[in-house]
Amino acid sequence: MRVGSRWLKLTSLCLLTLSVAGSAFGQSSSYPTKPVRIISDSAPGSAIDTSLRIIADGLSAQWGQQVVIENRPGAGGAISATVAGEAAPDGYTLYAPALSVFLTVPGKAPNLPLQLPRDFTAIGLTGIQPMSIGINPKLGINSLSELIARAKSQPGSVSFAVTGVGRLTHLTGELLQIRGNIKLQMVPYTGGSAQALADIIAGRVSLVIEGYAGLAGAYQSGQLKALAIASEKRLPHLPNLPTVAETLPGFVAVGWQCVVAPVGTPQAIVRKISDDLRAVLVKPEIKDKLAARGGYVHPATAAEAEAFVRSQQELWKPALEQVALQFKKK
Repeated sequence: MRVGSRWLKLTSLCLLTLSVAGSAFGQSSSYPTKPVRIISDSAPGSAIDTSLRIIADGLSAQWGQQVVIENRPGAGGAISATVAGEAAPDGYTLYAPALSVFLTVPGKAPNLPLQLPRDFTAIGLTGIQPMSIGINPKLGINSLSELIARAKSQPGSVSFAVTGVGRLTHLTGELLQIRGNIKLQMVPYTGGSAQALADIIAGRVSLVIEGYAGLAGAYQSGQLKALAIASEKRLPHLPNLPTVAETLPGFVAVGWQCVVAPVGTPQAIVRKISDDLRAVLVKPEIKDKLAARGGYVHPATAAEAEAFVRSQQELWKPALEQVALQFKKK
């Protein structure tokens, strides 16, 4: 009798496990059955936003469901992180934070920097966006070496726009000053690069550091001059644009973006989103559109994305410590 009872319990447990597994598989195989929103911490029209919308269009085509970008910039990424973190863990609200929310100076914004897998479940990476240095062409500076020489000969005369204190644009500017042994006058902005761009074009600020995509229009129209790009090598679509490393060896600063889901999202759905995201990223039309804007895709599994984020947090730790010292002085 005891054996029969144990057998009955074991059979019931197996059936329950199979039922749950089958339910999860069913959810993932049919996902998505309605529109999906992606929360973004970037401002509309920024380099990150431009690239993310290209990928969202690719996912919309892949799924046959609309993928909507919801911009929630501000507070160093804390606003977007809060909104995304409070969403239902059902796969219909995703979060595409830029690296800045993982590199924020501790204490600068509530609950930041984010940590994986503590705060969100990793899904994958989208792409790499090298930082570019854009200047007002009326300055008469034609190379990075000339910019460094001007800053050294006229200390404080060269200003740079920071579209988000503590973000990668700011960190890259700090690294440029350290590596170039120069001092630049920082001019902070909030709400994206639009106002900064207007001030640089008007001659009120000397330069801006931003992902190439966010400044592509101004570069192509001649309103801004692209001085250098902080990628490891010259980009195939921009062969005439020198890298920062050609002047300052080893200097690399790239923005990146990952896709995560609220903690508790079923793993079957996480895997499907991750697989579909990688499938979209390798499509030639998506790769070409991103490359034309100075970026390139970086497909990754959920595990690879989580490991990448951790490695970047270690890489930028020295620069973050430098920025933290500045905050303490204030």
